[in-house]
Amino acid sequence: MEHISVLLDESVQALNIRPDGIYVDGTLGLGGHSEAIASRLTTGRLIGVDRDDRALAFAGDRLGRFGDRVTLVKGNFADLGALLDGVGVELADGMLFDLGVSSPQLDDASRGFSYMRDAPLDMRMDETAPLTARQIVNDWSEAELRELFRLYGEERYAGRVASAIAGRRLEKPVETTGELVEIIRGAMPAAALREKQHPAKRCFQALRIAVNDELGSLERMLEQAADRLRPGGRLAVISFHSLEDRIVKEAIRRREAGCTCPRDFPVCTCGFVQTLRSVGKPVVPGQEEINKNPRARSARLRIAERV
Repeated sequence: MEHISVLLDESVQALNIRPDGIYVDGTLGLGGHSEAIASRLTTGRLIGVDRDDRALAFAGDRLGRFGDRVTLVKGNFADLGALLDGVGVELADGMLFDLGVSSPQLDDASRGFSYMRDAPLDMRMDETAPLTARQIVNDWSEAELRELFRLYGEERYAGRVASAIAGRRLEKPVETTGELVEIIRGAMPAAALREKQHPAKRCFQALRIAVNDELGSLERMLEQAADRLRPGGRLAVISFHSLEDRIVKEAIRRREAGCTCPRDFPVCTCGFVQTLRSVGKPVVPGQEEINKNPRARSARLRIAERV
């Protein structure tokens, strides 16, 4: 499996790793970020979390040389508090979350994530989960599909795509990614097809988010993350589209400047207690990294520190 970890040096440096610290890689993937973190530990510990069995197996082999410095856990980072309780960790010194889909997931046709390869409509990160992209495409109403593509994909032609899907599935169910791409292409006006971006990208993004409850999971994780960091501990989150980034930005803002008192009040009476502070401006990949890994182009790293 080939995968290039995005913003690897920048995200690991953001954690201010101590050799004896406890760190969480909440999106283990194939272990690239985890390997860089674990290599900086001596008596410290790394907790790697993922809900993809294949990723856990591969990362387990890759990180095996670190022995008991690394603990791998299957789970959804939305359950961060319970996952840390399960491995006996109360507070961590740093947490990293890379919200992107790994290259092997995109490139493995059987997973159904990619609009570039024909495969069964699936898109589950946890292959034991019940909901698939096929069910959404064939069972959700036209109105539900329109809202899905509009909200989660920010697709300008959401109504046209939803209508085209609803029409096609009257003939037979939509079974594969290739069939769905064909329907989306057919629904797009000529001007949209001339755009640099693949016409199916936004709709596939929306389906992946819905199948895996990505935004809901992200919000739940962020609610728990600051509470499980030690004072001075760092939170680093890499997002890849504007919806994710807005959620991360707002979650940090609420913890940093969430006081609701009128500005002319001499003291805070709303009970707000600051728990995070932003560290620097969002970090984006340089041109050299983008040239090596075009999938990094839209990445944005936000860093916050527990106060």
